[in-house]
Amino acid sequence: MLGLKLLTDPRWADIAESNLEEILSDHAWCEQKAATNAITLITQNSEHQDLVEELTAIAIEEMQHFQMVIDIIKQRGYTLSRERKDDYVGRLVKFSKKDGSRNQAFIDRLLFAAMIEARSCERFRVLSLNIKDEALAKFYHELMVSEAGHYTTFLNFARKYSVDVDVDKRWKEWLDFEGELIQSFGKREAIHG
Repeated sequence: MLGLKLLTDPRWADIAESNLEEILSDHAWCEQKAATNAITLITQNSEHQDLVEELTAIAIEEMQHFQMVIDIIKQRGYTLSRERKDDYVGRLVKFSKKDGSRNQAFIDRLLFAAMIEARSCERFRVLSLNIKDEALAKFYHELMVSEAGHYTTFLNFARKYSVDVDVDKRWKEWLDFEGELIQSFGKREAIHG
């Protein structure tokens, strides 16, 4: 369904589970950044009422997920680490087109968001199926479903609001780029790492 070119090796879940404090901290910051991205899209494209409404709901939901992860960190006696640079997301940002029309930049920002949601969904699936911690496995299954909905929302808005972009062609370019990019990741306890 997600169209990802390369699936995560299930053994990545062992890396994640070997340092739950780190993976949970990284996950918390991913949720915060997802909320910020939705708010940025709203701020830059407020003329689209349906987008404003849907992305407001997503921003709120992402911050609720942030709070849920913070609660898990606290319940387990862990400490939320400082936010750190996400090299995966940084490379996706560099791939984004910024030199074309306003609409091209808007559509690429939506596809950027869809790509991150797709990979997060896939990673949450790997965690839900492969970690031994039953409470976290259930938690990640629930989040996987949520991320799949977000992925679809961003992709659908890209298709709806494109005026000068062949969205399906550009989405294929995103999938191909990410398929190559992800080969360098999946070796540490980070949602995209």
